Amino acid sequence: MVHPRSGGGDDTLNDAARKIQRVYLTLTLGNTIAASFIWGINTLFLLDAGLSNLEAFAANAFFTAGMVLFEVPTGVIADGWGRRVSFLLGTVTLAASTYLYFVLWQISAPFWMWAVVSVLLGLGFTFFSGAVEAWLVDALRYSGYEGGLEVVLGRGQMVQGVAMLLGSVAGGVIAQATNLGVPFLLRVAVLVAMFAVAFGLMHDVGFSPERSTHPLRAARAVLTASIDNGLKNPPVRYVMLAAPFSAGVGIYVFYALQPYLLDLFGDPKAYSVAGLAAAIVAGSQVLGGWLAPHARELFHKRTSVLILSGVVGALILLVLGFTRIFWVALVLLALWAVVGSAATPIRQAYVNDMIPSKQRATVLSFDSLMGSSGGVVVQPLLGRSADLYGYPTSLALAGVIELIAVPFLLASRKQHPTADRSSTSPSPA
Repeated sequence: MVHPRSGGGDDTLNDAARKIQRVYLTLTLGNTIAASFIWGINTLFLLDAGLSNLEAFAANAFFTAGMVLFEVPTGVIADGWGRRVSFLLGTVTLAASTYLYFVLWQISAPFWMWAVVSVLLGLGFTFFSGAVEAWLVDALRYSGYEGGLEVVLGRGQMVQGVAMLLGSVAGGVIAQATNLGVPFLLRVAVLVAMFAVAFGLMHDVGFSPERSTHPLRAARAVLTASIDNGLKNPPVRYVMLAAPFSAGVGIYVFYALQPYLLDLFGDPKAYSVAGLAAAIVAGSQVLGGWLAPHARELFHKRTSVLILSGVVGALILLVLGFTRIFWVALVLLALWAVVGSAATPIRQAYVNDMIPSKQRATVLSFDSLMGSSGGVVVQPLLGRSADLYGYPTSLALAGVIELIAVPFLLASRKQHPTADRSSTSPSPA
């Protein structure tokens, strides 16, 4: 089962590639710190504003609905106007919508207002989702990097985990020391700073935006080409069809663990415990990012890692649903996060090696759209099950739903794509 070493260490990074990696890691660090200030307390924030469990997860569903609506349009912007432009628009949009969330909390706004602003939050994140990864892959290829994408993407996930660890713990502690609204204001401040950083450091390299005097015609052309290289490409299509189940469950579980762990802990005001839950996921991301290239070396095919991750992750959730001991739940949470985190860079590399540069951001955005579409359905469904039967039952149901992704991954594997065994960056398209 051992796969020959792909030579993905630092020796494959030339000076230009190292510079690209530094910028990518800097953007990842800042954006994740900004986002994670609220990750440990977001569900508690919504409940504190007077929403029920159903309404809180429905608000999250509207957030993912916003991502579904805007993923492809913002991907077209990234491919047509540049990945840098997309990133800058994302920082502005996300900062403004986060501040509106804070205002809604202050005035105990009705649910429909939360739904509207949640959609705007989703719009903000869609500017990042395909653009940053597409920028990285094309810039690395232009720099002459020939190593496996898992190496750099894994490092990005490790940085993301460290940033999430810092941000989520700080957000929980600050919320407990002040109130649940302050972490949202901190997110706004860091996003403003990231606008300045990206403006100075991030430039499109290895990719030339094709700005058209007929934007609708250009958007249609990019979208058509993206569908041809995405949904009409069988191995890519099956990976995308698995995303609604795995990603939808992942979003729900992450946010449901906040009130679930507080309930097990026995103190509904211990916001730092909610931050600890997010921090454990963050630490697991660091470990998972480090494990990704090593896991890749253990298997001949990337899909072997993805399928194993889906099965093990689902089983952990099923066990977590029957757990009533706080510390056991924390250990299971850490294992679940490590398994998923180790597979993520491998999945990213697998998909990127099957799509061309010109439509990369749009195809990646479409992939993200598929995951978000699962969240639109899964979150309120499992949120309602939490209202009726409790969080443990909803987590067990989440495990069952995650298993549905596995047959699609098996179908992708059966297409025998070159990218399944590939250990190097894609050649120019």
